Amino acid sequence: MNHVFNFPDLGEGLEEGTILEWYVKVGDKVKVGDPLVQMETDKVVADIPSPKNGVIVTLHGKPGDVIAVGAPLAEIDLTSSGKISTGAKVDAAVAAPEASVEPIAEGDDAAAVVGTMEVAGSDGLLAASNEGAPSAKEKGEPQRKALATPVARALAKEMGIDINRVPGSGPSGRVKREDILQFGSGFVTQPTPTGATVNHAPEDVTYLPLTQIRKTIARNMLHAKHNAAHMSVFEEVEISALKEVIARYKPIYADKGVKLTYLPFIVKAVAQALKHHPQLNSQIDAENNRMIVRNRRHIAIAVDAPDGLVVPVIRDADRISIFEIANQIGTLAEKARNRKLTLEEMKEGSFSITSFGSIGGIFATPVINYPQAGILGIGRIMKTPIVKEDEIVVGNIMPLSLTVDHRIVDGGETTRFLARVMGYLSDPLSLMMDES
Repeated sequence: MNHVFNFPDLGEGLEEGTILEWYVKVGDKVKVGDPLVQMETDKVVADIPSPKNGVIVTLHGKPGDVIAVGAPLAEIDLTSSGKISTGAKVDAAVAAPEASVEPIAEGDDAAAVVGTMEVAGSDGLLAASNEGAPSAKEKGEPQRKALATPVARALAKEMGIDINRVPGSGPSGRVKREDILQFGSGFVTQPTPTGATVNHAPEDVTYLPLTQIRKTIARNMLHAKHNAAHMSVFEEVEISALKEVIARYKPIYADKGVKLTYLPFIVKAVAQALKHHPQLNSQIDAENNRMIVRNRRHIAIAVDAPDGLVVPVIRDADRISIFEIANQIGTLAEKARNRKLTLEEMKEGSFSITSFGSIGGIFATPVINYPQAGILGIGRIMKTPIVKEDEIVVGNIMPLSLTVDHRIVDGGETTRFLARVMGYLSDPLSLMMDES
């Protein structure tokens, strides 16, 4: 008997993954837990283990191929002889030859789906409609009937978009939720008609495939801009006292194998401030007409990894020491650079910090890590003349850029939160004194 192993749902709204490397080939014997394939998802690179003992009969896809959740990955012969049998047992309902296997739900708000469901082929998609705009006939244009998912149709209607005018990126040109968001933002790549030529000399352009992580970044940024009311506040804080503390303790931390930078103090300052300003540690639940206030301070740190931005999380940052925060930051950053982060290490962030100053930026307008209420950007620290006790002296200025969701928090509370963060950074001893 053969067992068809489908690409499992790893959680967090995963829809598809890209094959990076097969660890096995047809004819290899495998045991439960043996790694079969390395997959790149929109958040992590993960090894997918074998669910059964047996012999590999078929591998579906080659490196670079995109596999949908629930689609077959491999077929394993479960018989002791290792001979290929005619029947195949599937993890969940596998589509007939004319059908396609797809996740049950689409988009970021979809619940995790284990297994698959049978979906009709392209001729079984929902009938096209003209909601959201005048018909093409009224404009004297040829009518285009869009294939689309129910989620895409609902979103198009909500945004007042004629779905029949949206280029689809799905199978058979099907319009997906992401296509509606891109069309609504004005950033739409029109498909090249079949047989048409593009007037580019070979040396003029370079085409690179979109990685799973880059597609996710694009989708999440658009989602955040469409669903949150962004407001940004800018400030500067003088941190000479903090600089002295770091210079004093950096060698001590280094002896223990931990690199001490400004970031652990910033994480601690933000976590402590969130205890006094819980609105910035919350999110809005519009569907149920309520606010969700997070009672734990899990601080997400934006890391500039080689393949794109990732956001690992320091959990309960208000309850752990500066040393432990610095240690976790070093560990997570190293794992991010080596693509070893797990989904668990990037879940449940309640507020985000992005430090672009290490590269050279001064101020920015960071995009909220939706559905969080805020994100703090850290700019490049500069030596600047300041007035201190009526004298001009050299100060060390750290620029701060705070973006909040104005639906959740007002300007007054935003400013009070930022002032408290600045107080902690200008007087690092206060971080240890404030236990309330």
